[in-house]
Amino acid sequence: MAADRLRALVRALPLPRSVRARAATAAALVMAMVLAVGGAWLYMTLTDNLLDNTQDRTELAARKVAARTGPLPHHLPQPAGGVDAVVVLDARGRALAGTGPDPTAGAADLAGFRPGPGREASSKVLPRTAAFGQRSLAVVVRADSAQGTRYVYALTTLADLNDATRALGVTLLAGGPLLMALAALIAWAVTGLALRPVEAIRAELASVTASELGRRVPDPKGKDEITQLARTVNLTLDRLEQAVSRQRQFTADASHELRNPIAALRTELEVALRTARDPDSAASVRQALDAAVRLQRIADDLLLLARLDTHPVPAGEPADLALLCAEEVARRRDPRVPLVLDAAAPVPVRGDAVQLERLLANLVDNALRHAAHEVRLGAGVDPATGEAVLRVADDGPGIPPEAAERVFERFTRLHAARHRGGGGTGLGLAIARDIARAHGGGLRVEPSERGALLVARFPARGA
Repeated sequence: MAADRLRALVRALPLPRSVRARAATAAALVMAMVLAVGGAWLYMTLTDNLLDNTQDRTELAARKVAARTGPLPHHLPQPAGGVDAVVVLDARGRALAGTGPDPTAGAADLAGFRPGPGREASSKVLPRTAAFGQRSLAVVVRADSAQGTRYVYALTTLADLNDATRALGVTLLAGGPLLMALAALIAWAVTGLALRPVEAIRAELASVTASELGRRVPDPKGKDEITQLARTVNLTLDRLEQAVSRQRQFTADASHELRNPIAALRTELEVALRTARDPDSAASVRQALDAAVRLQRIADDLLLLARLDTHPVPAGEPADLALLCAEEVARRRDPRVPLVLDAAAPVPVRGDAVQLERLLANLVDNALRHAAHEVRLGAGVDPATGEAVLRVADDGPGIPPEAAERVFERFTRLHAARHRGGGGTGLGLAIARDIARAHGGGLRVEPSERGALLVARFPARGA
């Protein structure tokens, strides 16, 4: 349970998203771990070393006094080597001799500390007491003399040890964050340099579109993993370009080759319909003619799509979206529902007027198929961006938000059960979006209170 809670807590933490941030965070964490482990090891090593040195010189001072024979003076001379005090007790714990102004100071704290069975000497760290102002290392040596068993205690305060460990702690606490920040900064810089070719590859790969499959990512000219990635991406783009080219060529060839037979079939069916005398035969010929007309439209649309894919950049000629809307309204003499024009001023753009006219016609065809009472055509300039905007709206059932992108896919029908004879080819909106993108703009479904609203936007360009 504890492990599951820990994993859940880790998942809930706001982790950095970019590789550089992750690398910097990891470097800082690693430095923190190194400082923690290294600081602990250094602390223990330093403490043990200082205690060993202190114990050696403290025990040496105690043994020098223990080696003396005969009665000891009540006041012993101050020991050398940095040892602070020496106290001699008898077997009953009474003070026999000592250093300092009061040789008996601390006798009560030391009386209970004796070498263990079979041992001649022992040592331990004494806490801070009234007799000894701070922690001290005490070493006791048992000495047998003519006067009886004596216990010689030598004491050295641990001020040097405390100062050294305190300095080490302050250094780690003060320098640790700086070292962590330095490690994170170095990791950030190094990762950025290492990922610079990757960013160039990403930027170039993002610019590869269906109309620009000939672009390739830069090759770093090395032998590392990034170079291998760049070369693999370029090889993949080569295969993709070849596959798309073959597909486009097949679509163009098939559409072109089908046009003449379909046109001939349509002509024959039109002649047969005019000469048919039997009503049943005429009805059958009329159905066949409708199917041939639909097939001809599909072939023409496929051929247009293939041309748009092969030659996406239109000629940079001046055109007027408002005029195109007016011409489209005038061209449709008897539409199923009225067409309402909303274009008061010219809206100049640069592009292929024929393609823009086809874009508008496809949008109007789509709106007329679904409108209940009217279709509105509008053209204007967006005051916020300066873009030329073309709008076609109907008051039909509208387009669900989840299908706002799917309607632009080729051969897409939102109502699959609808009779095909009453609908389009399923390519009209796909062609319209390809034309808009070929002109540097875009086409999308925008929110509308009623019905569907399709909006095409083009870059701001003067006539």
